[in-house]
Amino acid sequence: MTPSAGPLLSVVDFPADLKKLAIEELPQLCEEIRLFIIEVMSVNPGHLGASLGAVELAVALHYVYDAPFDKLIWDVGHQAYAHKILTGRKDRFASIRTYKGISGFPKMSESEFDAFGVGHSSTSVSAALGMGVAATLDKNRDRHHVAVIGDGAMTGGMAMEALNNGGVSNANLLVILNDNQIAIDKNVGAIKDYLADIVTSKTYNKVRDKIWYIMGGGTPYGKNSRAIVKQMGNALKTTLLKSGNLFEAFNFRYFGPVDGNDVIRLVKLLSDMKSIRGPKLLHVHTIKGKGFEKAEKDQTIYHAPGLFDKTTGTIREDTCQGQAPKYQTVFGRTIIELAEQNPKILGVTPAMSTGCSLNLMMNKMPDRTFDVGIAEQHAVTFSAGLAASGYIPFCNIYSTFMQRAYDQVIHDVALQKLQVVFCLDRGGLVGEDGATHHGVFDLAYLRCIPNLVIASPMNEESLRDMMYTAQLEGGGPFAIRYPRGRGVMPHWKTPLKALEIGKGRILREGKDRAVITLGPVGNDAAEACEILAKEGISVAHIDLRFLKPLDEVLLHQVFKKYSHIVTVEDGTIMGGMGSALLEWMADHGYQAKIVRLGVPDRFIEQGSLAELHRECGFDTETIVKALRAKN
Repeated sequence: MTPSAGPLLSVVDFPADLKKLAIEELPQLCEEIRLFIIEVMSVNPGHLGASLGAVELAVALHYVYDAPFDKLIWDVGHQAYAHKILTGRKDRFASIRTYKGISGFPKMSESEFDAFGVGHSSTSVSAALGMGVAATLDKNRDRHHVAVIGDGAMTGGMAMEALNNGGVSNANLLVILNDNQIAIDKNVGAIKDYLADIVTSKTYNKVRDKIWYIMGGGTPYGKNSRAIVKQMGNALKTTLLKSGNLFEAFNFRYFGPVDGNDVIRLVKLLSDMKSIRGPKLLHVHTIKGKGFEKAEKDQTIYHAPGLFDKTTGTIREDTCQGQAPKYQTVFGRTIIELAEQNPKILGVTPAMSTGCSLNLMMNKMPDRTFDVGIAEQHAVTFSAGLAASGYIPFCNIYSTFMQRAYDQVIHDVALQKLQVVFCLDRGGLVGEDGATHHGVFDLAYLRCIPNLVIASPMNEESLRDMMYTAQLEGGGPFAIRYPRGRGVMPHWKTPLKALEIGKGRILREGKDRAVITLGPVGNDAAEACEILAKEGISVAHIDLRFLKPLDEVLLHQVFKKYSHIVTVEDGTIMGGMGSALLEWMADHGYQAKIVRLGVPDRFIEQGSLAELHRECGFDTETIVKALRAKN
C-alpha cells in the first residue's frame, strides 16, 4: 500500500524539513501524522495506541533538538512510530513489521536517528545516561541526551537504578516521563498512584500555574522557568501532595505535569529547558490512542488491535471460529479449572495479564492473581516467596522477558527447589515483533539449571496435562514453554491427567530414520512424515515432551535402531534440544548422524511465522528434505 500524506507531511522527510515549519503549523502536522499512522496500521497491524498518543512529543523533540547529534531514546519503542516517520522512513513506513521491512522498534542499524535499539522496557534512562557520561568524557558538553519513558516502564527496577545513578552525575540528561496511565493493561502499584496524585491534584496544579503566571510574566513556560523551579523548591509539592517529590529525591530537577498533546506548549518548554544542565525530568500527560475515538475509549484492545477500519475503528472479525483456540486461551481457562480444584494455586504476571490470558482468572479470582507491574525479576522472587509459604504460583512471563530474571530463576527458585510453575508464553519465533521479542533462547539457557523440569507441549491437550502435572503435591520448579497463537485442536478441553515427568512418546513407528521434536513444531514434523510415507520412506516420530529430564529409556531405543536422526525445535540450535541429544549420544557411546533444525546462530528479524520458519529452515518442506536426504 502507499499511504497518503497530508500537505505538510508530504514535504517533511527529515527533522531538517520539520524545522522549516512555523510553530503554528505544528498542530496540523501532528494531525496529518496521526492519520498517516492510522491508515497504515489499519491494514498492517502494529502498536497503534501508544504511538498515537506520542505524536506531539515526537514532533516537539525533533523540532527542538538536533538529532542525530542529540540523542533521542524511546523506551520500549511502542510510541516511536511518529519518530520513524520524521526521520527518513516515511516512504517505507507501510512495510513496518513485515518481512524485510522496517522494524517495529527503534534499531541502531536501521537509522542513525535511532540512537539505541529497544524493545524491552525500562532501558532508556540507563542508555541515555551512559551516552551522557561518554559525552562528558569526550568534553562534548553541547550534546543533549533525552530518554522518553512511559509510566509503565518507570515501574521497572532498572529505571529506578538508572535514576539513582543519574542523579549524582553531571550528564546533560533529560528524562521525559510519558504518562498515559496505562501500559498494555492498566498500570498497577504505588508509582502509578503517586503519578496519578500529581496529575489529578487540582490544588497543586492551580497553585503552580498561578506562581508560574506571576513570576513568568503571563506565560507558564517562558524564559523564567529555571528561576521559578529553583524558587518553588520542594515546599509546594511536599505540602500539597503530602509527600516529597520522588524524582527530586533522586536529585533530578522536576518539571510538570504538562499536557503532552499540546505541541506548541511542549516546544516552548523544551526550548527553555535546553539551557538547564544536569539531570532533569519532564512529566508529560498524554492520551493513549489520542485522536482516534475507539482507541481512546478501549486503550487495552487498541494497544495493538490487529486489522481495523480506519474510519470507524471497527476491528475486523476473527474468521477462525470453529478452529483451534490460542494457546493463551487454553492457559487462561485451564488455570481457572486447576485453581477451582486446588486452593493453593495462584497466578502471577509482570504486566501481561491480557496478553497471556491471566486476566480471565483475575476477573474470576481477583484475590488469587497478581499483576506486579513491569518487573520480571520481582515477579520470579515474589513467586518464590509465595512458594516458600506453601502456595503454588503459576508465574506467566513471556519467554523473551524471562531472560531478564535469569538470576532469580537460578538463585531464588531452582536452588531452593521451590514449586514455582513458569509458564513461558511466546516461546519460539513470534513473528512481526522481531528480534527483540522472539523467545528462542529459553531452552538453551534453562536446561543447564539443576532441579528444573522443562517441558513443551505439542498441542493443547499436552499443555493442559503439563499444567496439571506441575501443580501436583511434592513438585519442584517446572517450566512449560508454549508459543504465541493458535493450536491444532478445535475440541481442546480434554480431561486433565498426570504425565510421567521426563517421559516422551512415540507418535509414529518407522524403520528407515527418525525425527525427534519438542513442542508445537512437532505438528510440522508429523506432516512431513505423512508426505514421506507417500514416497515409501518410513520415518519414526518421537515427541520428546520433556527437555529435562530426558527420557533416557526412549533415547536408548532410538539410538540403537536409527543411524539417521533429525531434530526439530523452535529455538536456537546452539545449546537447545538438538545439542542436548548430541551430548547424550556422546556420553553414551552411540554414533549416528544427527541433523539439527531450528533457529540458526544469528538474530532473526520480523516477518510472518511461515516466512521465518522457512528462513530458519524448520518449516515442513525443509524437514521433508532433511529426512529424505539420508546420506
